[in-house]
Amino acid sequence: MPVINTVFDRTTVKQLVFLFTSAFATAALKQLRSVIVPNTVLKSLLSPRSEAVVAATAGVVATNAEKITARFYPRMFAEHPELLRLFNQGNQANGEQSRALASSVVAYAVQLIDPDAPSFDHVMKRIAHKHLSLGIRPDQYTIVGHHLLAAVGEVLGDAVTPEIATAWDEVYWLFATQLIAEEARLYQQAGVDPARPLRPYRVVRRIEETHDVVSLVLEPADGDVLPDISPGQYVSVFVDLPDGSRQPRQYTVSSTALGTRLQITISRLKGTNGAPDGQVSSFLHDQAAIGDLLDVSAPAGDFVVGSSNGPLLLASAGAGITTVLPIVELIARTQPQRKVIVAHADRTSQDHALRDTVLAVGRQIDDFTAYTWYETLDDTDQHSKKGFMNLSELPLGDDVQVFTCGPLPFMRHVRSSLLERGVPASRIRYEVFGPDLWEV
Repeated sequence: MPVINTVFDRTTVKQLVFLFTSAFATAALKQLRSVIVPNTVLKSLLSPRSEAVVAATAGVVATNAEKITARFYPRMFAEHPELLRLFNQGNQANGEQSRALASSVVAYAVQLIDPDAPSFDHVMKRIAHKHLSLGIRPDQYTIVGHHLLAAVGEVLGDAVTPEIATAWDEVYWLFATQLIAEEARLYQQAGVDPARPLRPYRVVRRIEETHDVVSLVLEPADGDVLPDISPGQYVSVFVDLPDGSRQPRQYTVSSTALGTRLQITISRLKGTNGAPDGQVSSFLHDQAAIGDLLDVSAPAGDFVVGSSNGPLLLASAGAGITTVLPIVELIARTQPQRKVIVAHADRTSQDHALRDTVLAVGRQIDDFTAYTWYETLDDTDQHSKKGFMNLSELPLGDDVQVFTCGPLPFMRHVRSSLLERGVPASRIRYEVFGPDLWEV
């Protein structure tokens, strides 16, 4: 995209915020596949003076990054409590959000000083999609930048000279500007006004999938049509909790084959090591009833299957099965001749949500095979295996495309097993429920 590269070369970083949210926020923006800038261009965007400063201080910032982000969130929420409604407070409490932000900022800075660093594009796109689902606005980046850089000063103290502060301010605004631009493109494509990102949906059906998994079938309360949903995408659901707080959570659209309705599937999150149970998942399990209204975002996420005809492996564990069903529905509807392997791991067969539905839809595909692994087997699990998922003997094919979703240790296991079999990393896609702490 030479036009955009020229704009970056000739325009100061903060001016780009206005540029991408006005001149580029037009119908033309819908036609762009992405405005994330590649590594080779990123290095030229940082001024030479700031590049030298960032290169000299990146190690210190990286060492203290989690301390910085842990300081950042409390000071920002104290001054802007309205932002509490946009952040998952469970991830705040366990530190995952702080670790993810710290990793992201440091990884982005490395991109600016090392064009040979591993690509960070996929993480930037994931962040932008998440922000689409939350209705993040460009002006909120100014708030974040102010408090993040103030937290740097609080943690590093007198070591932060004016030159260092200026250099890292430049890093932040390059980071923010790319996200603002990509989010403007996504808002345009979705036809969403970031000032009004939510629509009311009515619960029209509850399906008790297992003892701790429930599916909610929703339809737009305004009677309008559903938005376009790519199988594998998610929506944010905002819930008003009994304590007066309002919290968002992201749930995969677990079925897109319901005509004018969509389905989300919620696992009840149980606290471990003294942590409380998940607030939103417990509320939806215990309180969401037929006829209730929920505020729901536009679909977001890039965990979507392309038009390839090659074999497809869908590897999931636990709640990761919610990404499998809509993809199997898509293949059954549009590519029934395509080879599909579903591999799923769970605690027991009784904990395996959506199993019968996946198998029923899979029977509409000419070459469909399902494998299951359970921690504990019972007498009915004659075709399942016990223990960890073993992909070494599955007939994958040389050009297999892989989509995996589940707990991080599970996905690391899947990825390493596939790399050992010679599957290129570029053909392994993943979806993370929560902050992306895997590859940043």
